[in-house]
Amino acid sequence: MVSRNDFISRFGGVFEHSPFIAERAFDAGGVREPLTAAGAHAAMCAAFRSASEAERLGVLRAHPDLAGRLAIAGELTEDSRKEQAGAGLDRLSPAEHARFTALNEAYTTKFGFPFIIAVKGLTRDDILSAFETRIANSREQEFETACAQVEK
Repeated sequence: MVSRNDFISRFGGVFEHSPFIAERAFDAGGVREPLTAAGAHAAMCAAFRSASEAERLGVLRAHPDLAGRLAIAGELTEDSRKEQAGAGLDRLSPAEHARFTALNEAYTTKFGFPFIIAVKGLTRDDILSAFETRIANSREQEFETACAQVEK
């Protein structure tokens, strides 16, 4: 059986800078042998869903802006950097970067957390389209959508 410390060490960063999710998944008995990616994911999603709204909001707020200041400064986590690069967000034209910056600012002002989307398999055009569509959502809709994207 994987130990609590080993599980948290391996999976504590899966939910952006929020190791309490892995801790709670393990403590709730959701981590079983044989340890699989699907099993660990399911246990951590259950822990995330059972967290308070304030805790889930904290997880959302721990995410970086897409193509934002952390990316420019080279301060993204390695996983975030790879995800954003895979979607081409590290190769934006000045006009595309300006559009992302404007949308990031408007979105964060409206909702109180950064725009979150599971970027794997998406292009920057897909992401911009989702950004422009989702910014019209209500806060409740967008909170639920962002939480679902975090789970992906």
